[in-house]
Amino acid sequence: MSVAESFYIEAGRQYSPHDAVDMLGISIARTWLRDTWGAWCATRRKIVIATGLSVVQERCVLAHEIEHVLADHDGCATGVVAVRQERRADIEAARKLIAISDLCEVAQWADDIRVAAHELHVTERMLRVRLRDLDGEAWPWPAAERGVG
Repeated sequence: MSVAESFYIEAGRQYSPHDAVDMLGISIARTWLRDTWGAWCATRRKIVIATGLSVVQERCVLAHEIEHVLADHDGCATGVVAVRQERRADIEAARKLIAISDLCEVAQWADDIRVAAHELHVTERMLRVRLRDLDGEAWPWPAAERGVG
């Protein structure tokens, strides 16, 4: 049985990356990070999270880093391989954080991606990742950002 199959994961707003970290026996360290919000340290079996993140930001970062754990990434990849690993971790995290049923519910009334992200307890970026994953499914908000900021 793989690590991913060793525990039940409930997707959507009920998904708790903190519970997943506990089940995987991974420790979390919080510290100042200059150019990232989180990192997986395979040699120490530790996820490092930037201090000062909001609850929603931390939830999304932890979900992303858990995907590195589950995919058995060692953190040493570079170039195209690293980009692919980061993209895959984003997509898998977004799938766990944003259940289709929750997205459908919120899409019925939320008129803005910011409101939808808030209601789904995810960052706008993570919601955009999920929408790109579902590209062509006619969601009311565009996956691509229209402006800067």
